[in-house]
Amino acid sequence: MRLLMVEDDFLFGTALHKSLLRAGYAVDWIQTAAAVSAALRSADYDCVLLDLNLPDGSGEDSLKRVRDRTPGLPVIAITARGGVLDRIRLLGLGADDYLVKPVDLAEVNARVRAVTRRTQQAQGGLGVLTHGALQLQPARRSATWMGKVVPLTNREFWLLETLVRKKNQILSRERLEETLYGWGEEIDSNAVEVYIHHLRHKFSPTLIKTVRGLGYQLGVALGNS
Repeated sequence: MRLLMVEDDFLFGTALHKSLLRAGYAVDWIQTAAAVSAALRSADYDCVLLDLNLPDGSGEDSLKRVRDRTPGLPVIAITARGGVLDRIRLLGLGADDYLVKPVDLAEVNARVRAVTRRTQQAQGGLGVLTHGALQLQPARRSATWMGKVVPLTNREFWLLETLVRKKNQILSRERLEETLYGWGEEIDSNAVEVYIHHLRHKFSPTLIKTVRGLGYQLGVALGNS
């Protein structure tokens, strides 16, 4: 799951960035309103964390730009103004949720999970995903194989979920890396291959197939006809 974080406070931004990375998210951190549009053009995001007090422009204007470009993208506004009228205005401008500084980092993670879950529910994307004997429940980040729960790390789950949702497509290593990592994160050259290896070991050697020179695709699973 990939997040866009717009925050100019270096100390708070560093702490929030580290917290989100520890939770397993891929996070792209920008610090100006001017960079918002370019970021939205460069990647597909699951949620935006938007500070409204930016040095080069109104965060509310940035919120409007996000809404104009990606109407369904969840946005959590982060503001120092916590009055009732301020909150009403934010929701009226299209924010899905808001946090008033100072914020608790654990609460930020909880709010991200909540707004992305609501968005997926609205889009019909939180139902059980199946592929033969494999079942994924995105709302719980739960995976079962032949009826038994299989423990997965966040990145293993998100990689597998991407493959299941795109089961008729061949996904390049670069495309899968975009699902798992944000800008500037150090990526081992064989990181995706390592996750694929783990998933094959936990489920079945035939669950994910390598398409030489192109990437990966969901393969044969027990229970498929």
